[in-house]
Amino acid sequence: MKILVTGGAGFIGGNFVHYMLKKYPNYEIFCLDKLTYAGNLSTLESVIDNPKFTFCKGDIADSKYIDKLFSENKFDIVVNFAAESHVDRSIENPQIFLHTNVIGTGVLMDACRKYGNIRYHQVSTDEVYGDLPLDRPDLFFTEETPIHTSSPYSSSKAGADLLVLAYYRTFGLPVTISRCSNNYGPYHFPEKLIPLMISRALANESLPVYGNGLNVRDWLYVEDHCRAIDLIIHKGKIGEVYNVGGHNEKSNIDIVKTILKLLGKNEDLITYVADRKGHDMRYAIDPTKIHNDLGWLPETKFEDGIKKTIDWYLNNQKWWKDIISGEYKDYYSKMYGNK
Repeated sequence: MKILVTGGAGFIGGNFVHYMLKKYPNYEIFCLDKLTYAGNLSTLESVIDNPKFTFCKGDIADSKYIDKLFSENKFDIVVNFAAESHVDRSIENPQIFLHTNVIGTGVLMDACRKYGNIRYHQVSTDEVYGDLPLDRPDLFFTEETPIHTSSPYSSSKAGADLLVLAYYRTFGLPVTISRCSNNYGPYHFPEKLIPLMISRALANESLPVYGNGLNVRDWLYVEDHCRAIDLIIHKGKIGEVYNVGGHNEKSNIDIVKTILKLLGKNEDLITYVADRKGHDMRYAIDPTKIHNDLGWLPETKFEDGIKKTIDWYLNNQKWWKDIISGEYKDYYSKMYGNK
């Protein structure tokens, strides 16, 4: 089995590469990543020399590059993690998100059609559903919840999802989509909530919290997400959407306070800042479908996952300090500059 993992030097994609190489030692895993600001090749340092692993630097929206890559390699499955994914950045520059998240998805699927109707999986987000009110804890996103986006980021992901389903209906491309809740765990880029709070707390710096901090997210440990995608690409029904949630709803302020408590830091470090534009109040996923169809359930409780995550950041400080300093961008040159 030969699998192309796009965005495999990012947070979730990188964890998926590690997961797949460990679980399926006979699979060939190709990682395609543009290595933009959130792509970090050092995330893959421990597998770079694995003979079953190949890294390719390129842009999923570059049709000539993608065509060449597919013509030279007979992929069995494509799993597309590659995306611009930070909401704040999408507000500042929406066009980059449209280019990667929509155009890039189309380019990949055109290559899948051209080179054998290759099995394609799109990694999406619960943010395509918009948000839920805080005073209705009984409400959850299901696969039938209408798309109702709030940001250029979520709109670009929703557009990509619709394109994927259109390629299934129009061309018969064998596709699936997964929509996940907020992931956390090892290799999470330091601008995101949990690693940002960990790194700033360790440095005794202020911890910026949007608005009143009451926005609620459903947190999913990244390895549980990898297991879900593994099941979907091997056993999922073609043309279907699967919601992947953690059953771990927490408010942002509770997350921050938990991190401070586990690190032995004072809550005086918390600083409330002006709220994000169009900030969604609550995300909550109902994963009944993937449980009933594929037997998946999240295995990691948040109380355990956050401890494992903090321990990982404490034991891998060079990884995230290199990102904060910008030195991580030199890793590719060091590894491949003379090859």
